[in-house]
Amino acid sequence: MKKEITFAGFGGQGVLTMGLFLANAGMSEKKKVSYVPAYGAEMRGGTANCTVIISDKEISSPVVAYPEIVVAMNHPSLEKFEPKVKKGGLLLVNKSLVKREVERNDITSLMIPTQELASEAGLARGSNMVMLGALLHLNNIINNENIHDYLIKTFKGKYLDKMPLNMATIEAGMKYVKEFKEKNIAV
Repeated sequence: MKKEITFAGFGGQGVLTMGLFLANAGMSEKKKVSYVPAYGAEMRGGTANCTVIISDKEISSPVVAYPEIVVAMNHPSLEKFEPKVKKGGLLLVNKSLVKREVERNDITSLMIPTQELASEAGLARGSNMVMLGALLHLNNIINNENIHDYLIKTFKGKYLDKMPLNMATIEAGMKYVKEFKEKNIAV
């Protein structure tokens, strides 16, 4: 198993946190992991993206030109990374901020209303956790039964009071995708 995932958005959306979560989860499961964050000089509002590779075998290079999975949290990220999704890959898009549809028909795409789902779950700034839940439901990247433990490792003791809300928000993303699939709409 080898998964190459790019998370992209602007600073403050939790893009790097999603990647760090997957990297920590992969290491906890004794997999080979590469995590490469990239961000602009701005504290918030600048570009941010990261690439995560999780594999059962050695990773020869952390560079990924055409990821299998892309999570686009804003319009500029969709514009930049939609062309780079590997043919047959998956593109998850934050429908709350991106108003155009995905143009490619050789990949699977899903528009997710992350802000609305996060607010309903009680964590208005949890769009990234909704997207993470959707991704985890769609792919067998990590053991989903250990999500809570991986969150604690990712946040390293900070925000422990938010763990129930983070879990609820992840579960909202999982539930959204599950219900979407049950409606017999191809994902």
